[in-house]
Amino acid sequence: MPSQYALLLIDLINDFEFEHGDALLSYALPAAKQIKKLKQTCKEQNIPVIYVNDNYGQWQSDFRHLVDHCQNHKVRGQPIAKLLTPEQDDFFILKPKFSGFFSTPLEILLQHLGVDHLIITGVAGNMCVLFTANDAYMRNYEIHVPSDCVASNDKIANESALDYMQQVLKAKISPSEHLIAEISKRGSR
Repeated sequence: MPSQYALLLIDLINDFEFEHGDALLSYALPAAKQIKKLKQTCKEQNIPVIYVNDNYGQWQSDFRHLVDHCQNHKVRGQPIAKLLTPEQDDFFILKPKFSGFFSTPLEILLQHLGVDHLIITGVAGNMCVLFTANDAYMRNYEIHVPSDCVASNDKIANESALDYMQQVLKAKISPSEHLIAEISKRGSR
């Protein structure tokens, strides 16, 4: 049976209105541009796209409210929220902590979709992306973390997180262009 991929976008619908938000945004915007290309390829190949977002302690909020807040108010994260606007057929998961798996239905959704390969993108590479990748590894998923599709508020911390994910979690961290070529080639068979 062929592998089934899913693309996770971690914490990208985000207002970036917090301490070090400017620093994170400076790295996240270039990553978001690469993620948009990767998302487009995934959509063309019928690979599910799943937004996994922190609820930022807003327990009475929902994902659509968060999208509206980030796209229609003057917040730092507005350019990314507009660039990566969720589409009607995209999935979304709200998470209370760092990992996309912790106290969320993500694992059930992935099982329902028959996913065995996760492409993990987003922010922050050294926090939420890392914790999600760790939990994916513990659940035996094949992990892809395209190096140009994750960002942290510090370049060295991001590189350390990528190295950890590659060495310990066996994640493939090549740039997104390699993954796009692999996905496109797989789809043309």
